[in-house]
Amino acid sequence: MSRAAEESNRRMLRARDAMDRSYAQPLDVPSLARIAHVSEAHFTRTFRATFGETPHRYLQRRRVERAMFLLRETDRSVTDICFEVGFGSPGTFSRTFHDIVGRSPRTYRKEAKETAAMAVPTCFTKAWMRPSG
Repeated sequence: MSRAAEESNRRMLRARDAMDRSYAQPLDVPSLARIAHVSEAHFTRTFRATFGETPHRYLQRRRVERAMFLLRETDRSVTDICFEVGFGSPGTFSRTFHDIVGRSPRTYRKEAKETAAMAVPTCFTKAWMRPSG
């Protein structure tokens, strides 16, 4: 890998790390391009080439991943979670969540709770699966 490619990757990683850290904050391409020390157009093109998706889509996916965790692990309302992870409206949140996950936030929460209720502790599984002998 050339020195220029390594430097470009470092710049993109710097911007992606900022997105991971501050996913709930309003982030836009101009501010991310400044973090990467490149122009806006170059940033968008290079980010997509490096990570396989646009900066906007990456940020949406990151926010949805965090929302999935909160839906599974808390009883907070979908609207509260929507705003906590950085979406501006519940409608946009639900539509984006459905596009990425394949079901609505409420359906995801219901299915996650049903799955958790059926889960068997690992210690029981290991004891049951242990060969007798």
